[in-house]
Amino acid sequence: MAMSKSYPIFLLLIFLGLFAWVYQSENSQLQVQQQQELDSFKSSLIRYQEWQGNGVELFKKLSENYSFQFFQYIDDTDGQLSHTEGSLDSQHPHPLASLFSIELSHTQKLASGRLQVKLSANQAIDTAISNTEKLGAMLLATYLILLLVFILLMSKLRAAVRYAADYISKIPELGFSAVAASKLTGELTPIGISLEECRLQLKTQIDKLNQENEKLHKAAYQDTVTGFSTRPGFTKKLETISNPNIPQLGLMAMVKATELAQINQKQGRTAGDDYLARVANCIRKACSSYPDAEYFRVASADFAVFIPEVMLKDAPKFLDQLKIYLDEYQQMTKAESVAHIGLVPYNQGVEAANLLTIADTAVSIAQTLGPNSYHIQEKLNGDEQFGDDRWKMAINDLVTRQALKFYQQPIQPCRTDVEVYRELLARFYNSEGKFLPTTTVIAMAERHGMSTELDKLVVISALRILKENPTITGNFGINISAFSAHQDMFVAWLKDILGKQKYIASRLVFEINESGMQSNLGASYKFVREVHSVGSRVSIERFGMSFTSFKFFSEVRPDFIKLDGSYTSNIDEDSNNKFFVRMMVDVARRIGIRVIATSVERQEEKLTLEKLLIDGLQGYYIAQPQAMAITDQI
Repeated sequence: MAMSKSYPIFLLLIFLGLFAWVYQSENSQLQVQQQQELDSFKSSLIRYQEWQGNGVELFKKLSENYSFQFFQYIDDTDGQLSHTEGSLDSQHPHPLASLFSIELSHTQKLASGRLQVKLSANQAIDTAISNTEKLGAMLLATYLILLLVFILLMSKLRAAVRYAADYISKIPELGFSAVAASKLTGELTPIGISLEECRLQLKTQIDKLNQENEKLHKAAYQDTVTGFSTRPGFTKKLETISNPNIPQLGLMAMVKATELAQINQKQGRTAGDDYLARVANCIRKACSSYPDAEYFRVASADFAVFIPEVMLKDAPKFLDQLKIYLDEYQQMTKAESVAHIGLVPYNQGVEAANLLTIADTAVSIAQTLGPNSYHIQEKLNGDEQFGDDRWKMAINDLVTRQALKFYQQPIQPCRTDVEVYRELLARFYNSEGKFLPTTTVIAMAERHGMSTELDKLVVISALRILKENPTITGNFGINISAFSAHQDMFVAWLKDILGKQKYIASRLVFEINESGMQSNLGASYKFVREVHSVGSRVSIERFGMSFTSFKFFSEVRPDFIKLDGSYTSNIDEDSNNKFFVRMMVDVARRIGIRVIATSVERQEEKLTLEKLLIDGLQGYYIAQPQAMAITDQI
C-alpha cells in the first residue's frame, strides 16, 4: 500500500525538521551566551585600559576569568613585553564542532600597547553538542519507536486486508462461513459489517437458486405423479450396473400398471394419475424393508425397482408382499387388476439390453397368470421371445375356450328422443379363471396378428348372449379393431353372420377407434356401408384427436361419435373445449350423427355438456362398468 511507504518517509522528514530546530535552537542559544561572554570580557578590559607592563602578566590576569583560544599583546615600545598565546584557527576535536561556528574576537588599544584576543568557546560548544546529541538521540529513539508501532499496525492492517481479500476470493466457491469480526476492528469495522451483510444476502440468493434448481431437477429427474426418478435416472442406473468395474448384485423388478389406458379412457387422466400414485405407494410399502431400494418411472405405465444386495432366493418375500398391497388396492377399486411384476437378478457387468429383455419377458409371462401376478425370470433359456410366445399361446387358448366375459357401461341420453346404447366391455381370463389385462391382451393380439380372431370372439360372444337371453333389451356397443374393420374377409364374415340374425344385428353398435379408421377412409366407408346393410350401426370412439376429424363426418358417416375424454376434462372452465364441442355438435346435427361425451366425472362437466346440446353422456359420474347380470356368460 502507498501509505506503508510514504508514512515512514514523512515521519523521517518530520524528525529531521525537529532535529534541525533543536540544532538551530542550541546554536542560537550558544551564539547569545558567547556574545554575552564577549561583552563581559570587553567590560572587564576597562580596568586594564592604562596597562603598561608585561604581556605575560596581562594574560595571566585575564585568564583567571576567561579562556582564550588566542591571546596577543604587542607593546609599542619594548618588544620584550609582548606576548602571544594560542592560535586563531579552531582546534576543537569533535566532528560536530564545525556546526557551531562562533567568532569571539576582540582587539583593543591599551595605554602602551595593542591587545588582540579570541575567546575560547570549546566548553560552550561541547555543552551545545552534548545537548544536541541528547535531543537528537531522543528524537531518533522516538522516531524508531513510532516507526516500529507503525510497522506493527501496518502488519495488523495487512493481515486484516488479507483476511478480507481471502474471504472475498472464496465467495465464488460458495464458502459462506461467518466473518470473523475480531479480525476486522477499528477503521475496518464497516468492511466487516459490509462483508457479513454481503454474505447473508448472497447465501439467501444462493439458497433461493438452489431451491429453484432443486425444483427444476425434480421436474427433469423426478416424476411429479409418483415421486419416483424418471427415465434418465433409470438409464444412468443401467449404465452403472453395466460397468464391470463396480462390484454389485441385486434384483430388478419391472412393474407394469396394466390398467392405465383403460382408466385414462374411461375415467380421465386425473383418475389415471391417482391410480399410478397408488401403485407407486404399494411399491414403496413393499420395499420398506429395503432402505437402499431405488425407484424409477420408466414409461407412462412402467416402473422399475432396484433392490441391491438381495439374493434371488429372497425375491418371493418381496414379491408376495407387493402382491398383497396390489390385491388390497384392487379390492378397494373393484378393478379387474392393478399391475403385474416381472423380476430378474442382476450383477456387475450385465448388459442392459439383455437385462431389459429378460425383465420384459418376465412381465409378459406375469400378465398371463392373472391379476397382480408376478414371475421370476433368471435367464432366457436361449429363447428371447419366450414371453411373447407365452402370450401367443394364451390368446390362442382364450379364443379356443371363448374365455370372455362382458361388463356393461350405459350411456345416458340427454333428451327423450335420443336413442343410445350400453357399451359392452370385454374382459378375458386364463385357464384358472383369472382376468388378464385387457389392454395387454389387445396389444399382444395385434403384435401376433391375432386381432381378427379376438374380434370374432367378441362378436360371437355378444350375439350368443343376446340370442340366448331374450329378456335382455336395448342396444349394445361392442369394440372391434380398425385393423379387422379394414379386412375384406372379416367384413364379409361379419356381414354374413349378422345377416343370419338381423333382429339381433339391429341392436348392435360397433365401436372403432378414430385414429385407426382415419388410416384408410375408403375401407372405413366400406365397413360402415356393409354394417348398415345388415341393420347394425357404427360408433367412432376417441373422436376429435385428428385434424381431419370433420372430413370424417362427410366421407364415412358413422351413426355415433364418442368425443375423446380430453374434451370433457374441466370443460366447465375451458372455453376452447366448449368452442370445439359446440362446433362438432353443430356439424354432426346437420348430417344426423349423434355426439356422445365420454369420461364425465363431475356434475359441473355434465351440466356444461348438456348446455352444449350433447346427445349422450358416459363416464363414472353417470355409471361405472358392471358385470352383466346373466348366468350363462362363457
